[in-house]
Amino acid sequence: MKLRPLGDRIVVRRSEAEDKTAGGIVLPDSAKNKPQKGKVLAVGAGKLLKDGARKALQVKEGDTVLFTAWAGDEFKDREGGNMLLMREDDVLAILG
Repeated sequence: MKLRPLGDRIVVRRSEAEDKTAGGIVLPDSAKNKPQKGKVLAVGAGKLLKDGARKALQVKEGDTVLFTAWAGDEFKDREGGNMLLMREDDVLAILG
């Protein structure tokens, strides 16, 4: 499935949640926190400005990003992975 986000939207694959705590306790699925980190899989053409020009996005495919807890809309791909469709404004930082 090939997704092409529109405008200033990006597609992110959310990182997997940790299975154990630092102390070694195994966590059930209901107790895991959703990671706020992921890899950018696709980016849109950029934000459309009032004069009709496009502002290029700061993130690119392959970047690992941090985002807000309630960023974007979550869905599952065919393999069952957690994907997010969000605006570039929801990204807090790019990890180097």
